[in-house]
Parts: sequence; structure tokens; C-alpha cells
Amino acid sequence: MASVMIVDDSDAIRMVLKDIVTIGKHNLVGELQNGVGALEEYIKVKPEVVLLDMAMPKKDGVSVLKEIIGYDPDANVIMISASDNQETVKECLSLGAKAYILKPFNFQEVLDTIIKVAN
Repeated sequence: MASVMIVDDSDAIRMVLKDIVTIGKHNLVGELQNGVGALEEYIKVKPEVVLLDMAMPKKDGVSVLKEIIGYDPDANVIMISASDNQETVKECLSLGAKAYILKPFNFQEVLDTIIKVAN
């Protein structure tokens, strides 16, 4: 069972991710609608896993990823994006993301990835 923080600007996606987290018996410890304040929330709640959207207003996922990894190089960040641009995927993984999930995702894929990166 992992503690999970969700950062996504879509209310619908956050709702689905929250369902996946709770049905999978993980603990939702933080939830943000955009990248602003994500590092502060990360420091406050100390999640084992961060589910991080790529495309958000105000501050995008790559910027948030850099901040979180800069603070905690061992952070377990899972990027979630509708873009399958291989350069973007490679960039995120080289910056320290543990996984990259494409939208639309399925329940089991997200759950398996949380378990994989949290262990």
C-alpha cells in the first residue's frame, strides 16, 4: 500500500485516478489541479508515488518533475500524458520519472505501475 499524490488539471482524470488509488487500497495524501504548489505539497505530504500530468496550465509536468526530482532525487514520479512523443517520453525518464503512462489509460495499468514504482 503506497501513499499517492495526484497532480492533474482535469477534474475527470483526477476523479478516475482517485478511484484507482482507493480501489487499489493505496492512500491518497495529496491532490492538486495544477503544478503550482506541487513541490510544497510534495514536501508536506511526503508521498511514495506522484501521478503527474504533463500538460497543465500555469506550470507543466516537466517543470514540476524537475522541481520534485531536484528536491528528492529518489522520488517516484509517474508521468501521465496524452502525448506519445518519444522525445518527451525520453526527456521525462532522463529527468528521473520512473514511468510514463499514456492517456487513455486503463485501471490495471495505473495500478500495476503504482505498485511497481513504490517497491
